[in-house]
Amino acid sequence: MKTKTTSIKPFIFAALAVALVGIRFSGPIAGRAQSQDPATQTAKPFDQAAALENLRKMIAGQENKPAEAVFKNIQMLKGMPAGRLLRVMELGYARSLGVNCTHCHVADAWEKEDRPTKQIAREMNAMVAVINNDQLKKIKNLKGPNPIVNCTTCHRGQTKPALNLPESAPKS
Repeated sequence: MKTKTTSIKPFIFAALAVALVGIRFSGPIAGRAQSQDPATQTAKPFDQAAALENLRKMIAGQENKPAEAVFKNIQMLKGMPAGRLLRVMELGYARSLGVNCTHCHVADAWEKEDRPTKQIAREMNAMVAVINNDQLKKIKNLKGPNPIVNCTTCHRGQTKPALNLPESAPKS
């Protein structure tokens, strides 16, 4: 059985929370000093807000260009404006999974493929696309003209999908 994923619209991807990207910029994020002596380097926790702000500054004037024209290693979300892509990563992926950028990316080397979670996110994005574009359309009597699922549907702000439901009274 063939599934059709080429017709997925960018607004659906904006709602999704999977598949990550790399940034075309190399070296440390601007304004972050790095010592060449490993003995003097102290591990600071990743500051997502600062990293995103620096990335926004670096793409200033290019926010409306397609993501693949601004960022490196875009395998999904092609055609999405670069500025919107950063918001999708922050609000869609990171928030839906309860993580920061470094869950899937190497800070300051965003395009690298060093973390298996990056590929897992891409594969889960493909799964969500099949559910949204094929499976949900086959379910009769669903309310609403375009029902969708996204990362939050299952993950609820956790890296592992929510498998336990809270106690609640049955609804009629």
